Amino acid sequence: MSVGTRFAGPAASGARSRGRAADRIGDGVLRGLCLIASALAVLAIGAIVYQVAHGASPAISRFGLSFLTHSTWQPNFERFGAGVLLYGTAVTSFATLLLAVPIGVSIALYLSMVAPQRLRGVIGPLVEMLAAIPTVILGFWGILVFGPFLQAHVEPFLHSAFGFLPIFGGAQTTGTGLFNATLILTIMVVPIIASISRDLFLTVPQELKDGATALGATRWEVIRGVVIPSAASGVVAATFLALGRALGEAIAVTQVIGAGNAIHTSLFKTGDTLASRIADQFPSAITKLHIGSLFYLGLILLVIELVANIGAQFIGRRFDVGRGLAQ
Repeated sequence: MSVGTRFAGPAASGARSRGRAADRIGDGVLRGLCLIASALAVLAIGAIVYQVAHGASPAISRFGLSFLTHSTWQPNFERFGAGVLLYGTAVTSFATLLLAVPIGVSIALYLSMVAPQRLRGVIGPLVEMLAAIPTVILGFWGILVFGPFLQAHVEPFLHSAFGFLPIFGGAQTTGTGLFNATLILTIMVVPIIASISRDLFLTVPQELKDGATALGATRWEVIRGVVIPSAASGVVAATFLALGRALGEAIAVTQVIGAGNAIHTSLFKTGDTLASRIADQFPSAITKLHIGSLFYLGLILLVIELVANIGAQFIGRRFDVGRGLAQ
């Protein structure tokens, strides 16, 4: 063994030891930063919930759980109830998902499985640009352009063709109401579902798709039997993320929904949602009970969002477990 080799051995060993020590320090710092970030997120959520619950305490003390079922909202007489707002929130959110999920998943499948590369580079950014449009601009467009179009063409057609259904009943159409709000929300959440689903479909291993094709599967059979099941949990998560956007959107919905105070089966009638009512009346609220009732609406919205997130995680795990058993 040469002199250089004898001296190189201890030097290399010392360098490796210093490298491992540096890695341990780096791992500890990274772990600490992650813990701090997680704790800050939990503290922020806890502070928000506490502040909202504290602000809602006057209405909670006055109305209790009956606030959820009463439909009267009369600030001048200090009579408040969230029934109409819960109904409007449920209808618009459910109808939005009913439209947005098939459209968003179809766009994602087209961009990831069908479209040529050149079209992907054009259509993909255009779809994602919809998510960048300010909500107030969508609201203005819904009032000035989309609403009159619905009133003149779409709503009369739906009433004449499907008027026997309660949701399309009512011959009088205004272009302002639950239907317009649902379509505006659909435009807002489709990019979320489409973008996330497209990225998920692209992560499906090419070997699985090629294997199914080699066994004689058609493109649709590959999509139905390989691509969608492999990304099902992620699509469910994207759907619930879109649901959170639909539940919490306030400005655009306030501009087009009509601020109704009654429950109607027809989508052509005016209505309101929890977030819309908060955005519309909080700046002008004067009495303590009125402000507390608006905070109560915010607390209800927080609970709904929490339940939706827990449901998304549960459904996602069920999809993962089902796929694992199938494999």
